[in-house]
Amino acid sequence: MKKSLMMDIIACPTDKQFPLELFEVRSNEDDVIDGALFCRKCKRFYLVVDEIPILLPDDLREKEREMDILRKWKGKLPSEITEEGKPWHI
Repeated sequence: MKKSLMMDIIACPTDKQFPLELFEVRSNEDDVIDGALFCRKCKRFYLVVDEIPILLPDDLREKEREMDILRKWKGKLPSEITEEGKPWHI
């Protein structure tokens, strides 16, 4: 997904905070391939996987899958996400 589009239109689905902070793990020019969006207000993270931001409510998120991805990216994302981010941390 285009960085500019992501930062211009996406708000936190939990508390509607705008803008979200973007942390890139893998990108290509103006496209974010993998990374995370982070809401400073509610401390939730939302992963971006294969150019798709996953903006699901907590009860619909795939905890095990997200935890596997967080472990894989741990050195590339800030501790706010990997250790303190809601709805869970590793």
